[in-house]
Amino acid sequence: EPGGISRGTPQMYDQPLFLETLSRFAVVLPARYDLEAALSELTESVTQVLDLAGSGVTMAEEGRLRFVTAVSQESGELERNQEDQQAGPCRDAYDTGEVVRVTDVRQESARWPEFSATASRLSVAGVAGIPMRLADEIIGALNLYSRGPREWSDEDMAVAGVLADVATSYVVNASKLRQQEQLSEQLQHALESRIVIEQAKGITAQQNSVTIDEAYQLMRGHARNNNASLRTVAEAIVAVGLRV
Repeated sequence: EPGGISRGTPQMYDQPLFLETLSRFAVVLPARYDLEAALSELTESVTQVLDLAGSGVTMAEEGRLRFVTAVSQESGELERNQEDQQAGPCRDAYDTGEVVRVTDVRQESARWPEFSATASRLSVAGVAGIPMRLADEIIGALNLYSRGPREWSDEDMAVAGVLADVATSYVVNASKLRQQEQLSEQLQHALESRIVIEQAKGITAQQNSVTIDEAYQLMRGHARNNNASLRTVAEAIVAVGLRV
């Protein structure tokens, strides 16, 4: 059977390419850390490894699946259809947290009428949805498309599952990286503020012949009276000679 694995038959997936893909994700991609590029490469790799017509990734945003990336125009149309309808094998994979295997989605018009009709028009038959799982949370789905009917084997699903886990780790780490960048930006802003405020305190103390603490209170009073931030007042003192 197309895509099936049974004892005594050759493996249907490209094992060397699969191992090469895992190695690349582990070593090469993190160095440049571009989430969009990583997900695009994931979908291209799983398409080649499992000899598919295409694949795609949908991610959850406030409970709705959003189309993120796809290999081939047909895959993109099927991803968009699921985003528009919020129905299809991949939506089911997201909702249930279980792998969804469909041998021929063209025969599932009662279950997913819009998706089935689109697949028929695009000559796509076999579809599988693999949930992207983070602990107990499902954050999206990796979606597989085959032109002919396909009996998705356990081995197919295991290979796709590993790559879906890789994709999930990228998404999570990208989120953490962005959080770290935001924290760094906030910290940098705070440090810059502290430096300019210290400079302004020194200038104000000298101008008014008061202590540093008293200068600070003068600056705070001026900021409150003018509904301005302390940093704005400090920058004006340092840059344009504001006296408080």
